Amino acid sequence: MGGSSPCASCKLLRRRCAKDCIFAPYFPSDDPHKFAIVHKVFGASNVSKMLQELPIHQRGDAVSSLVYEANARVRDPVYGCAGAISYLQNEVSKLEMQLAVAQAEILCIQMHQQPNYLPTNHIDVQAGEKSLLLSADFNNMNMSQYLGFPSSSNVIQDPPKRESLWT
Repeated sequence: MGGSSPCASCKLLRRRCAKDCIFAPYFPSDDPHKFAIVHKVFGASNVSKMLQELPIHQRGDAVSSLVYEANARVRDPVYGCAGAISYLQNEVSKLEMQLAVAQAEILCIQMHQQPNYLPTNHIDVQAGEKSLLLSADFNNMNMSQYLGFPSSSNVIQDPPKRESLWT
């Protein structure tokens, strides 16, 4: 920055902020935590090398990614962002299955209300990569039994797949 207030990097490292400081455009002095967390996880020297190897138009995105990953590494030192992504993918999978059950319930109710309805005992529902088989007694239909998903004995699930963070 040269002249005015030093950037967060130079302030933290207690050095003079040069006019061509590579950190100054990305780590302003009014947000010192941003550089502190990146420095703690990756080190100033490594961040400097990474930024120098990138074209100028990609450096802002790289800094955003480094800040995000550094924050994730502080929360989860082993898996970082990959742990958060895996957790969210599992949550999406659970919600897709719950949505499929709800859609099947709606379909059962609609089919039961049709005058020319011929009951079947099973409905196969797809939710993402998983499939679900619902068994129903349409003559004595109680849809609230499905709301306890997945503990209901009327819901048969594929066995859970073993997932890896690295595949």
